[in-house]
Amino acid sequence: MDTQADTRIFDQLESEVRSYCRMWPAVFTKAQGHTLTAEDGREYLDFFAGAGALNYGHNNPKLKEQLVEYIQKDGVTHSLDMMTEAKREFLQTLDDVVLSPRGLDYKVMLPGPTGTNAVEAALKLARLVTGRTNVLAFTNAFHGMTLGSLAVTGNGSKRAGAGVPLSNVTRMPFHRYLGETDTIDLLEQHLDDSSSGVDKPAALILETVQAEGGINIATNPWLRRLQNLLKRHEILLIVDDIQVGCGRTGKFFSFEAANLDPDIVCLSKSLSGYGVPLSVTMFRRELDVWEPGKHNGTFRGHNLAFVTATAALNEYWRDDELTKAVGRKSSTVQETLHSLADEYGAQVRGRGMINGIEFETPEVAPLISQAAFERGLLVETAGANDQVVKLIPPLTIDEDELARGLGLLEECVHDAHREVAVAS
Repeated sequence: MDTQADTRIFDQLESEVRSYCRMWPAVFTKAQGHTLTAEDGREYLDFFAGAGALNYGHNNPKLKEQLVEYIQKDGVTHSLDMMTEAKREFLQTLDDVVLSPRGLDYKVMLPGPTGTNAVEAALKLARLVTGRTNVLAFTNAFHGMTLGSLAVTGNGSKRAGAGVPLSNVTRMPFHRYLGETDTIDLLEQHLDDSSSGVDKPAALILETVQAEGGINIATNPWLRRLQNLLKRHEILLIVDDIQVGCGRTGKFFSFEAANLDPDIVCLSKSLSGYGVPLSVTMFRRELDVWEPGKHNGTFRGHNLAFVTATAALNEYWRDDELTKAVGRKSSTVQETLHSLADEYGAQVRGRGMINGIEFETPEVAPLISQAAFERGLLVETAGANDQVVKLIPPLTIDEDELARGLGLLEECVHDAHREVAVAS
C-alpha cells in the first residue's frame, strides 16, 4: 500500500488547524480496548483515551452490543429534543444510578453534542438566573473553544484565536498558583471589598483538576472553603467535570471526594461511554428558569449516545468495582512516576487515572511524547508550554498492559534526557 499517497489528502484538503495528527503521524484503521492499530499493522497502546472521551476503552463490547442492536431495529437516531425511548432510558438510568444515590436533585439539559456546548449553557443560565454578567474563572483553566467558553479559559494561545475581545470574566489564581499564598484568602478579599473593582459575579466556574492546564490539583479543604465563600456571597458554583468526571478520578464525579454540591455541573466526553458526542448541563431544580426554545441546537437529541451512555451506567456504575480498580491502577501509575521524579528532580501530580509529570527542563515533555509514539505508546502533553507529560489511559485497561505502558514510558524518559544532555 502506498501510504504516502494515502496521507497526502490530509495535507491537500484538511485545515492547518489539525494538531494530534502532527504529533502521531499514522493513519489508524482499527481500535479495540486500549489498542489502536494503524494501516501498516502496527499497534499502539493508548494512554490518551480520546482526550478522556474513552474511559471504557475503544469499541467497548458491552456497549457496542447495545448500540448495534438499537441500530438494527431502526431505533431513532436524530430527534432534536423530542421524546424518545432511548432518551427516557438514559434519563431514568442517570437518575437511578448517579443522581438520586448522591442526593442530587438536578434537572438535566441537553445543550448540544460537545463539552463547550455544556459550558456555554451553564454560563448563559447563571447569568439569566442572577441578572449579573461577570463570571469568575481561574488561571490555567480550560473550558472550551467557543467564545463564551474561551472567555473563561486561561491559555493565551487558545484565547488569541478568538478574534474578538473576551470579556465579562474576572480571572483569579487557582490553588497553588501563587506558591504558598492561600488563593482563597485573596478571592475572599476581592469579594468582600466593594472597592476591589470586581463586579459581583453570577458564577464561578471550576475544574477540580485542571487537566489541559497541566494536571493542577485542588485539595479538598481548598475546594470546601471555596464553596463556602461562594455560598456566603450568593455566587453560583459551576463545576466543569467534562474531562475528569465519569470516574476519571475514581468516583463518578470529581467533586464527590470534597463533598461539594455544585449549583451547575457540566459533563461530556466519556458520558456517552463510546466516544460518540453527548453533553449535559445539570443544575439545581429551582434554577430551571429556561423558557421553551430559549437555548437549543440541532444535535441535542443524539439517541445513539443515549443508548451507549445508558449501557455504560448500567455496566460500570451500579456498584463500586470500577472505582476500586481506578484506585489500584492509580497507585501503580504514581509509583512509576514518583520513581522517575526522584531520579530526575521532577514534579508529579494527579488523582485517580489522570496523572502528569513535569521535568525541570520544559522541552523534555514533547520529546517524551515523540519517543513514546515511536515505541508504540500514545501519550500527550499538557500545560501552558506543553511541559507536562499527561497520562489518561482507559479506566478499564488491563493491569499488565498498564504496567507495560509505564515501562515504555520509563524508557522514553531516559532517552529524552539523554538527548537533551547531548544537545547541551
